[in-house]
Amino acid sequence: MLRGRFEAAGDLSPGELRSEYEDAIVETVETVGESAVADQSGVDEETVRALVAGDSPELTLEDASAILGTDDQYPDADAIEADARDILLMGMSIAVLDVEAIAAGINDELEPKEIQQKVEGRYPISLAEYAIIHNYIEREK
Repeated sequence: MLRGRFEAAGDLSPGELRSEYEDAIVETVETVGESAVADQSGVDEETVRALVAGDSPELTLEDASAILGTDDQYPDADAIEADARDILLMGMSIAVLDVEAIAAGINDELEPKEIQQKVEGRYPISLAEYAIIHNYIEREK
């Protein structure tokens, strides 16, 4: 999700990778503050609190990007989200993978058309889905 931050994405399980994403998000919440993050990101404060408490609430890539974008050390939310999608698209290109190959590689947890729409940003992608796709692409490079 953050270029250069998850270099070992292919060595982790999708669940471990999602946990790594959440750790980065929690760091931002701890730096900026729960209320400030909720106000600035538009993500429900209860969800923000759940993250800090160690839960794994459902977050979309857009939510995660909005939270990270509240920290001055990162670019704005739109740039973070675009970069995250670019990581997948460039990874697909490098690994010479199409959406059918990814769907087969992730045991059809997502349909090819669904993968394409989510990766391109036409439909929301959850952090869990992002982790599954990111992990598979990195393993195939």
